[in-house]
Amino acid sequence: MGNWHVPLLATLVGLAASACAQRPQPARGLPWIPDPKIAQLGVNLSGPADWNTEVPFVDVFRMARPWISQKEGGSWGSGPALDLDENGWVKRLEPGCFAETLLCTIEGGHYPSGRYTVLYDGEGELRFWGSGTVASSAPGRIEVNVDSSKGALFLQLRRTNPDNYVRNIRVILPGFEATYRQNPFHPAFLQRWRGVAALRMMDWMATNNSKIVRWQDRPRPESATFSEKGVAAEVMVDLCNRLNSDLWVCIPHKADDDYVRGLATLIRGRLKRQLRVYVEYSNEVWNGQFEQARWAAEQGRALKLGGDGLNDWDYQWHYTAYRSLQIFRVFEQVFGGTSRLVRVIAAQAANDYVAKRILAFQDAGRKCDALAIAPYFGLTPSPNGEPSVSTVLGWGLDGIFRYLQDEAIPKTAEWTRKHKQLADQYGIALIAYEGGQHLVGIQGGENNDDLTRLLISAQTDPRMGVCYQCYLDGWKQNGGGVFCHFSSVAPNSKWGSWGLLQYMDDDPSRSPKLQAVFAWARSLGQTMGK
Repeated sequence: MGNWHVPLLATLVGLAASACAQRPQPARGLPWIPDPKIAQLGVNLSGPADWNTEVPFVDVFRMARPWISQKEGGSWGSGPALDLDENGWVKRLEPGCFAETLLCTIEGGHYPSGRYTVLYDGEGELRFWGSGTVASSAPGRIEVNVDSSKGALFLQLRRTNPDNYVRNIRVILPGFEATYRQNPFHPAFLQRWRGVAALRMMDWMATNNSKIVRWQDRPRPESATFSEKGVAAEVMVDLCNRLNSDLWVCIPHKADDDYVRGLATLIRGRLKRQLRVYVEYSNEVWNGQFEQARWAAEQGRALKLGGDGLNDWDYQWHYTAYRSLQIFRVFEQVFGGTSRLVRVIAAQAANDYVAKRILAFQDAGRKCDALAIAPYFGLTPSPNGEPSVSTVLGWGLDGIFRYLQDEAIPKTAEWTRKHKQLADQYGIALIAYEGGQHLVGIQGGENNDDLTRLLISAQTDPRMGVCYQCYLDGWKQNGGGVFCHFSSVAPNSKWGSWGLLQYMDDDPSRSPKLQAVFAWARSLGQTMGK
């Protein structure tokens, strides 16, 4: 670590302390009432998958991988198509075949070991291997000893009675059999996010490249697993009610009006009346790497939104405004107005022209409540880019943090100022649908192991916490409102280090990112980490 670190650190701490001193404190004795225009912390929850390291549910089958069809003696996944019911349970098995799923594919023993309780309805045979061995078995109930240091837990459905097929499988973590029905969430998960202002459910809803069209296509509480279509809306609302957090939904890009009305009706009937609903059309519809961007361009062209002969991105932006306004109107009808709604239009942080075009089309900027961007700070080295992989490796950690302070954080602050000026023109809030550090190799840079190790090591350096302090204080000082960090808990890899923690059992005190983010939230009147 170079000798520049001490003076820079002192400078950053001084900037953060000065900013903190200027923060208004909430009035004593008054309840915290979230408002999108007021700076406050929200979070994007990591998506449902067997490799989810947050372990939000005490029934880990909620995150099980969709059934894999296997054939005795055959290669992995070589079995015939499975006959599934409407909830994804296997109704019958072909001779010589079985179905298999994986749970807790989490490395390093970062999920609970102990005796798991497996419950199910119907008649059949379940087997376990990998990290689990059967301790006792009776119809409808199996106890499995799990050693998480051995990796994933594999569950096989070897036999099922077509007239009373195995269904409603639950794999309950040790100590929660008596309470999982009343409270499906892990207490550590609830405690971690207690006090957060808003939960953005983009990944929980499996928004990117979603295939959901109709209300009947949605995931339900009875679904075999949430890892295919996303988490049931009933469960998302339950979580927000328990945490007293606003709910941020991302409407699937192909969803029809019946789906939108069904979701709005469900939320209105279940969400606490003092909580708001953030409503956003899909996710990053401007981003060409997602199917929703291509869909929007096709739909905009078919409808000739803005005229004939435009570029794909013009139709993409126009359709974003057009469909957003349709969705907003449905929510307004169901909710009887806009008082509980935050109608969100999202755009690209690095290019305010995108936001200008979307907000201007059909006067969308005057029919929404918030402009949302993702003002990440960081660097994205590539073999031939600027900065290049070799350049960043030569910098080391000292150079990386110098770049973040001198280049990256000021750049995101400028993005914020430009978008705040635009939001002010329409009298709407500026909020962040995502944000945080963005240190990741691209275009082949991610395959350089030395670079990956360097960028990951920056995540636990104390200077990362100080950078977060300055970054978040700059967001507030430049007029930013609710800020949803991306993401909650996720392991570091060559594809990025997005989580505030890596695993459910991480020591929070060893994460400079989490400590800085929670300290910022507490200074704003939130109860994070208390």
